[in-house]
Amino acid sequence: MGTEDRNKALVEHFFAAMNAGDSAAIVDAYAEDGAVWTSGGTLISGTFSKAQIREASGRIFEAFPHGIAFSILAMTAEGERVAVEAESRGEHVSGKLYTNQYHFLFEFRDGLVLRLKEYMDTERVTDILCGGQRPAAAH
Repeated sequence: MGTEDRNKALVEHFFAAMNAGDSAAIVDAYAEDGAVWTSGGTLISGTFSKAQIREASGRIFEAFPHGIAFSILAMTAEGERVAVEAESRGEHVSGKLYTNQYHFLFEFRDGLVLRLKEYMDTERVTDILCGGQRPAAAH
């Protein structure tokens, strides 16, 4: 199996863990110096280290008591990078249906996630995941 095929399989495993609510498998997918970056200016935007991912990983699943399902629409791999188009669907703890569309960019090292960049509709994140709350304006 070549690098690209291995990395695509790792991405599929990552999303299977997300769909199963398997926080330990998600955290284990990251290199010790790995990080995720989430786009926008929402309450959940920014760069988070593996330690921060470990600390917060269960909370996303608490927000979706019946689970959240991610569907991979397309993947493109080149070397240690895999680009993914995906969608999500799940009932938020508020009772509202949460759906979103994403572009994820995974960067691997030695079979582990070194960097993950997550781009999505940040207004959907603010409206449902953050209950309409926005970060305080910087002065």
